[in-house]
Amino acid sequence: MARSLGNRRPLRLLTRFLDSPSRHHSLPTSSSSSSARSLQTLAYEEVPPPSSDDNAAAAADAPTAFVLHGLLGSGRNWRSFSRSLASTLSEWRMVLVDLRNHGRSAELGGFGPPHDMFSAAKDLADLVKSRGWAWPDAVIGHSMGGKVALQFAQSCARGDYGESAACPRVLWVLDSVPGEVKWDNSDGEVEKVLETLQSLPSTIPSRRWLVNRMLELGFSKSLAEWIGSNLKKSGDHETWAFNLEGAIQMFDSYRQTSYWSLLEEPPKATEIAIVRAEKSDRWDPDVIQQLERLSSLGRDRSEGKVSVHVLPNSGHWVHVDNPKGLLEIVAPSFTSI
Repeated sequence: MARSLGNRRPLRLLTRFLDSPSRHHSLPTSSSSSSARSLQTLAYEEVPPPSSDDNAAAAADAPTAFVLHGLLGSGRNWRSFSRSLASTLSEWRMVLVDLRNHGRSAELGGFGPPHDMFSAAKDLADLVKSRGWAWPDAVIGHSMGGKVALQFAQSCARGDYGESAACPRVLWVLDSVPGEVKWDNSDGEVEKVLETLQSLPSTIPSRRWLVNRMLELGFSKSLAEWIGSNLKKSGDHETWAFNLEGAIQMFDSYRQTSYWSLLEEPPKATEIAIVRAEKSDRWDPDVIQQLERLSSLGRDRSEGKVSVHVLPNSGHWVHVDNPKGLLEIVAPSFTSI
């Protein structure tokens, strides 16, 4: 993976790819409105529908949406939005997944290489099968998680997960370019951060030490503090809450993988909804034009369709910059499922 970074082309702003800035607030996993569980497949956190009244059987039978975070993030970044969405919909269950190499899944075994979009999507299928769940009715993916969602739908449609697998009825891809990510005219900050993290010792003396070190290397305070939030206690030291090498491999796969063919021919009975943040800097004009063409074909969901939505007053952090606006865009699609 060091060779992969060494052969780099420039990248745009780091905040286009990392899942959460330091202003995200973690909510207690012991809250009665959610339950945290760890499996030898993937770790996940469940937000039951308000209508279940803590009835586990009722929650299990509820229509389900998987929520997928982005690079170096975890499911907890999406607690607040997921709870708001569940409350709005009343009868839906949200499953906030920690992707391989991230969050609590990074502590579990059984996630061997290749660390790519295909493997990350297959982990979701393995989770469904291991828990005996029905296949998710919806998948919401942000940034890198958006491409994992696209791969999941593609693999479901072509039978990779067996005859019992059912494609999601709706796929929400949040501020994630569906094609290969271009690096022209960008400054390489993402790779600079990843290389910096690789150069640091595996055990960090303290969060303060890490933040100061990042500041000394010229990174912003908000970015340094966000990186610091990804530490966990290990004896007298701190260590990463993610598997850095695996995450780097996933990032390489994210930027190299294209799903335009899936958008050209979406699975029948599936809507692929793309959300572009108004102030996001990742969208090239030709990509926007191609998406608008696909969304204007006039297909309905039964045929498989693509829809495009613009979230106003928002940068890449769609669930933080304008959570109310995002909720207003996303929620109506669930009522027709």
